[in-house]
Amino acid sequence: MTAPLKGYTILDLSHVLAGPFCTVTLADMGATVIKVEPPEAGDDTRAFPPFKDGKSAYFAAINHGKKSIALNLKEDNDRAIFEKLLPRADVIVENYRPGVMERLGYGWETLHATYPRLIYGAVSGFGHTGPDAKRPAYDMVVQARGGVMSITGEKDRDPVRVGASIGDIVAGMFLTQGILAALLDRDRTGKGRKVDVAMLDSQLAILEHAVALTTVTGKAPGPSGARHPSITPFETFHASDGLFVIAAGNDRLFERLCIALNLPISDDDRFATNPARCKNARLLKRLIEAVTLENTRAHWIAKLTAAGIPTGPIQSIDQVLKDPQILARNMVVDVLDKNGRQAFKAAGNPIKMTDAPDPTSRGPAPDLDGNRGEILRWLEQS
Repeated sequence: MTAPLKGYTILDLSHVLAGPFCTVTLADMGATVIKVEPPEAGDDTRAFPPFKDGKSAYFAAINHGKKSIALNLKEDNDRAIFEKLLPRADVIVENYRPGVMERLGYGWETLHATYPRLIYGAVSGFGHTGPDAKRPAYDMVVQARGGVMSITGEKDRDPVRVGASIGDIVAGMFLTQGILAALLDRDRTGKGRKVDVAMLDSQLAILEHAVALTTVTGKAPGPSGARHPSITPFETFHASDGLFVIAAGNDRLFERLCIALNLPISDDDRFATNPARCKNARLLKRLIEAVTLENTRAHWIAKLTAAGIPTGPIQSIDQVLKDPQILARNMVVDVLDKNGRQAFKAAGNPIKMTDAPDPTSRGPAPDLDGNRGEILRWLEQS
């Protein structure tokens, strides 16, 4: 089996999360990722908890399998090494504020003129154009400004941040997609492209329903808790021992749900169609819970699953990491140390391909400048 990106080399100048998430995805698909870090401290996330044996599990989760070389791009000797790396690379990835790479002499225009096949991937808070291009941003800033926080949380309560760093993660995903498209295009044209992804843009791009609702009705939606704002029943319900979810996304599934719950209301005008169910969502929830409170979550999940109704438990992270379906898909992998021993656990690669390797372990997260000798020897090869 051959990894789909085997033979491609990525120069990764990115730090913290959005850029490194992109490049670890490329590494998982077989690319060689050389992480170019500032000397002394390296990537900020090397100092992020939690730690195990003095090393950051956070850093390892998004930098495993990469190589590290520490270079000060303001210092002549290190610039000379970097400029030897550039012609060997297929892609360069950075997430500095716009203008930083230009000041260093490595902006898109300069690099493209010298290395026309090189693909330049950039992810930043607000992108490389527009009035706010040079403003700094972190995940929470773009979740707030991009509208995600306005629809997250409980109704009539303060907005809340999504628990995962989706401002960074989604931007990293879009950057990965853009880089892969640019690689395909280079195969046709022989020319590299610049891929410019903004975290703010990426937040808007995932607001499918909220954008549609706002543009059609003229009214922006607010938070709706666990309930879907336009599909009912599509939320959490109480069983005798706690909450579980039911997602009956159409009339046919709602009919099945009523049969499974022995609840003869599928022909009731108040519930017969999804618009009617949305209008009477609170009443419907009470009627359903009058039944589901009579038995356990496990009972109802088994019964509804047998009826073909999407349902499931609300799992904590430790439960997810032991979920048989997750484990069957190789979605919890070992990150090894340099001696080949298991050092950390990390999420696996969700992109499954035929005839592509999907190992149960990943190479170690690199020590700062830990691959300098190996990289310099590689550069000396013809």
